[in-house]
Amino acid sequence: MTTPVVGIDIGGTKTAAALVDRDGQVLERREVPTPARSGPGAVLDAAARLATDLLGAADGPVGVGTAGTVDPATGGIRYATDSLPGWTGTPVAAALAARLGRPVRVTNDVNAAALGECWAGAGRDRAQVLLVAVGTGLGGAVVRNGRVEAGARGAAGEVGHLPAPGAERLRCGCGRYGHLEAIASGSGLAAAYSIETGTRVTGRTVADRAAAGDGVAQGVVERAGSVLGAALAGLVALLDPEAVLVAGGAAGALLPAASAAYSAELPAGWADVPLLPATLGADAVVVGAARLAIDRPDFERTNG
Repeated sequence: MTTPVVGIDIGGTKTAAALVDRDGQVLERREVPTPARSGPGAVLDAAARLATDLLGAADGPVGVGTAGTVDPATGGIRYATDSLPGWTGTPVAAALAARLGRPVRVTNDVNAAALGECWAGAGRDRAQVLLVAVGTGLGGAVVRNGRVEAGARGAAGEVGHLPAPGAERLRCGCGRYGHLEAIASGSGLAAAYSIETGTRVTGRTVADRAAAGDGVAQGVVERAGSVLGAALAGLVALLDPEAVLVAGGAAGALLPAASAAYSAELPAGWADVPLLPATLGADAVVVGAARLAIDRPDFERTNG
């Protein structure tokens, strides 16, 4: 393939599209706020407009990384949270294909980020990778030989729902208590800080206060990072990856404590498996979505 392809990132806050070349480099990028409260049709229209602006220089299918659990067979949404109201059941692949006039492949946004990092980021040249995305929530993806493991329901790698010590009073995004996401995420930092101080602030504010020397915030961040690192060490023994990557907006705050706990808990047989920060930042999902489009078998046969 010599011409670039388009990757789309659909999130609850923003929607982005990018023109990505064969080496995984972003050539052009467009972004708008996601019109989530206007419903799925408006979200799809916004994504299609962004992609259309870029398609004149692109070839073949379009790839999409989106919030929610994606049915790998249909490209529709099996489940999504209220960050995208009505998104559950939306036939994203079919609806965007109709709008764009070309095939569309869809995966979960964390899966797409993992594909992007393994193609052009911190996981480059590694065949077996576990990626964990620490943002408002906590997501994960397992990549083996350049392909995301989907599982039976398209939801493999959802590490956020592992039981976690210290999270017993913290509510997970799934509605239950005691999960890893409930403590090791932006929302988890905010909730834990609120319990300690009675003050409601965002997870980012907690991280900023910790960096500025707030002792309570430092304790919250240290505890969250330690729990995350220990959990990741256990997952290494289960999944046997070559590397673990940590991505997302809250990753930087948690990584110091996570790295220490990870090293302390990692079984000796996996002592050479590094815990690494992801490197693509906000481009990870669009780059991974483009990789997904390139991996379409009929596209490879005609454009390889």
